[in-house]
Amino acid sequence: MTVSRALYHCLTFLAGPFLVVWLKVRARRGKEIPARLSERFGIASQARPPGRLIWFHAASVGESQSLLPLIHAIAARGWGILLTTGTVTSAALVAERLPIGAVHQFVPLDRTAWVLNFLDHWQPDLVVWTESELWPNTLEALSARRTAVIVVNGRLSDRAFRGWQRWPAMARKCMSAFALVLAQSELDRTRFAALGARDARVTGNLKYAAAPLPANQESLDALEREIEHRPHWLAASIHPGEDTMMADVHRQLKAAHPNLLTVIVPRHPQKAANMAAQMPGLNVVLRSTTATIPPDTDIYIADTMGELGLFYRLCDLVFVGKSLAAGGGQNPAEPAQLGCALLWGPDMSNFRDMTRELLAADAARAVSDSATLATAIDDLLRNADERHEMGAAGQKVVARHAAALDDTMRHIAPYLEIR
Repeated sequence: MTVSRALYHCLTFLAGPFLVVWLKVRARRGKEIPARLSERFGIASQARPPGRLIWFHAASVGESQSLLPLIHAIAARGWGILLTTGTVTSAALVAERLPIGAVHQFVPLDRTAWVLNFLDHWQPDLVVWTESELWPNTLEALSARRTAVIVVNGRLSDRAFRGWQRWPAMARKCMSAFALVLAQSELDRTRFAALGARDARVTGNLKYAAAPLPANQESLDALEREIEHRPHWLAASIHPGEDTMMADVHRQLKAAHPNLLTVIVPRHPQKAANMAAQMPGLNVVLRSTTATIPPDTDIYIADTMGELGLFYRLCDLVFVGKSLAAGGGQNPAEPAQLGCALLWGPDMSNFRDMTRELLAADAARAVSDSATLATAIDDLLRNADERHEMGAAGQKVVARHAAALDDTMRHIAPYLEIR
């Protein structure tokens, strides 16, 4: 065992009591479900499905969404499904979208005793993680059991790659535990290989191959009737700090578009009330309070779960959040797939390849601040034809990557035949 690996193991062992307190604090803040907190210690709340079981893990909402088509494809082959995620919002998202018989659990923290609790109960025959999850204790336990672990939609951000380069021996140990890494791009493949992955291949981005986000047609029809011909736009997956910017954009645009409606979908719905409090002088309505949009509404905050697809269909002009204040961006493929014209801030580094293609196809524009965002929205609100052309271009970009799911399944198929 390397020095860095031994140090990590020791620290996670000693941190046990502090992690318990931390999880309880998170539960009080609504970031954990109190009744399911034991799952974070590896204590299962459901029985293991009989037969062969594949353990999928997705960190949060976006990763969960990208995994769902793959999960359904593998479930159709007769495998039992266990999906773990790490956030309350992702748990709510997958609750109604998993195949019949599939089980959701919150992932245990990477502390050996808790990981062993988890593995002793679930005994997965195959493990599929998404993007860049590297948990040393969990990987060591899986290696000891000779359980194959595959990474799909593999991605290493600039920050993550630099971080692992500082711990090369530990990185090699983790990477060598993966039987196969299926990367989003050649850059990601190269990074995984440089850190020690034995078999890294490029299969594309599953987020392009995901089914369109769902929407309730009756709700969509009702909202369209309520806003009638009002000019409107959507700020999607907004993070704290961007809320005040969106309010400022609305104020800048009201003179030219007096009947303007700004729709905001916060990344974390529980923060909606705080967001509304940061928008003095504007008539702000929360969807959790009223499902209707009164005629005098300035800003409508959709603080509900699982309705992003509804608002992408309602608004054909979308600003992609986490790109002005928080940084890194959110998945632009989802609104592009539904024909939205896209705008985003200077930091979309979590989706570098996607944004490059969408910009090259004239499906999106990048802005630098709230002033340039207001200018872009003003221009596109006045030009419906250009919005439609941008939306159509984005749909073509997404369609070109539809083979990612088939390619991923083709590479995983040999592992699905293992008895």
